[in-house]
Amino acid sequence: MHYAHFLKRLLMLLPVLALAACSTLETSPAPSFDTAARWALLPAVNNTETAQAGGRLDALTASLLQARGIKDLQRHPGSGNESLLAPADRAAQDAALAWARSQNAKYAVYGSVQEWRYKTGLDGEPAAGLTLTVVDVASGKVLWTGSGARTGWSREAVAAVAQKLLGSLIDKALSSTKP
Repeated sequence: MHYAHFLKRLLMLLPVLALAACSTLETSPAPSFDTAARWALLPAVNNTETAQAGGRLDALTASLLQARGIKDLQRHPGSGNESLLAPADRAAQDAALAWARSQNAKYAVYGSVQEWRYKTGLDGEPAAGLTLTVVDVASGKVLWTGSGARTGWSREAVAAVAQKLLGSLIDKALSSTKP
């Protein structure tokens, strides 16, 4: 009898538990990328009020790309420099892409941060919102793009939530790639 009562309570809690750590993810179809090619990581744009969120995204992106098989990854000298790429500064973005060309990179990766904070309220859940884009360096054409948002449990770190979200985005981008 106690087991049935426990099971009933557990089933009642499942919707609440499912909502406690939510995420959304939208991506374009993934082409097959050459993981042996040279990749360039361009500075992320920080669209938040959280200082250095773009630099944090750059560090996570570099680490996760290399963990997933991208061996030749060149980091732009301005990665982590929040003042380098203002959100509307197209000239700085073009200069970063020109730098990637000078490095003979085939692909360039860049991201943006829309949210990187702890939500206010009783639990203070961590929340992250990110975009990631892969472009063909020679043409500047966007090959893949994705965006997502994720919240975590109240005792989780924002960086942990962002890493899970970014990992999901990178997995989607590389999903058609053959090792």
